[in-house]
Amino acid sequence: MRVLVTGANGFVGPYFRRAMQKIAPQVEIVACGNGSAQGQVGIALDIRDEAAVNSLIAKVSPTHVMHLAGVSRVADAQANSRAAWDINVLGTLNLARAILRHAPRCILLSVASGEVYGLSANGCAALDENARLQPISEYAVTKAAADLAVGSLAAGGLRAIRLRPFNHVGPGQTEQYALSSFAAQIAKIELERQAPVISVGNLGVERDFLDVRDVAEAYAIAALNADEIPNGQILNIASGRAVRLSNLLDELMSMSHAKIKVQADSSRVRRSEVLRICGDASKAREILNWAPSRELKKTLHDILKDWRQRLSPNE
Repeated sequence: MRVLVTGANGFVGPYFRRAMQKIAPQVEIVACGNGSAQGQVGIALDIRDEAAVNSLIAKVSPTHVMHLAGVSRVADAQANSRAAWDINVLGTLNLARAILRHAPRCILLSVASGEVYGLSANGCAALDENARLQPISEYAVTKAAADLAVGSLAAGGLRAIRLRPFNHVGPGQTEQYALSSFAAQIAKIELERQAPVISVGNLGVERDFLDVRDVAEAYAIAALNADEIPNGQILNIASGRAVRLSNLLDELMSMSHAKIKVQADSSRVRRSEVLRICGDASKAREILNWAPSRELKKTLHDILKDWRQRLSPNE
């Protein structure tokens, strides 16, 4: 078993590699990324380069591809729509077609997002895999398009599993994400590098948050059991519980002795946003025998601890 991991140096990639090494240390992992940052591991790959993708698949001849590469932030996709389409959609197609051409027995594990359901979340307690795709952001539209493309190719012979993770957080995430931003600001306030005021967007939204380590384990289990999973299968990776963002901010603030005020920042508010999104991961429990095991309070503690360490003058 040889697993090629795209986007291996992103937020989820290192967690996935560790999960695979823990569960199945005998599995060979080939990491690749865009090679744009120093200190990254693995093979440099621009997934938009069709010839490079074909060459890599032919050379590595993977048995599985864990496809994590992509534009992963709503704001980034909105700011550079062309890049989002080229990377999230055309990049995925490059990968899928290269697999069909050079490694037809390889299984593609393609990662979309719970955001692909969009407006279907309105009035829905928890979204299962049959929910209609109604994405409302550029990011979600590109992830939905890539997901549908993989589904179409699976019907035509590609071996594939389609994963739809809901919001996942944890240590190592950038400040561009809400919970990581809150934790980073708290750590800066404690170090007196920021006034005791946290800038926030819309705290009224409710999201299905998971620890990234639980998500990585779900991916690893899916890869290891891919031969037994129906081709083209869609699997939500979710907790089944939506939590209000304001409650999580309160929890983070309770972990600090600093006296902090909260201030709304209109630049952090999305123009269009679904107020509540929650996923039903019954199929993942049934097919993968997986369920999230980490308490969100502990995840928040780990995120804040990570930012304190990153910003510490002794580090």
